[in-house]
Amino acid sequence: MTWVDEFEQREMMLNRFRKLVSEISRGEMRRNSFQPWEIELLLDFEACELPVRRRTEILRQYQRAVEKQLQTSPGPPMKLSNFLIVRELRNKNAST
Repeated sequence: MTWVDEFEQREMMLNRFRKLVSEISRGEMRRNSFQPWEIELLLDFEACELPVRRRTEILRQYQRAVEKQLQTSPGPPMKLSNFLIVRELRNKNAST
C-alpha cells in the first residue's frame, strides 16, 4: 500500500467517524450500513453511559482526540471507553 492509499483510507475513515459522532450527537442514525469498526464504536458508546449534561462536550473532546490519532496512525479510531480512561488518568496526574 502506498502512502497516498494509506492517506486516502485515513481520510475516508475520519469522514465516516465524523459522520458517526454527528449522528450519535443528534441521537439519530440516518444509514443502515456500517463498517465493523463503527459497530464496535457504537457498542462501546452505549456501554459508556455518559452524563447527559456533559455528553456534547465529551463527544467533542473525543472527536478531537480521534482526529489527532488518525493524523499519525492508520486506525481504527480509539474507542470512547479508552479515551475516557486516558482522560481520567491525565486529570488525576494533573491534580497531584
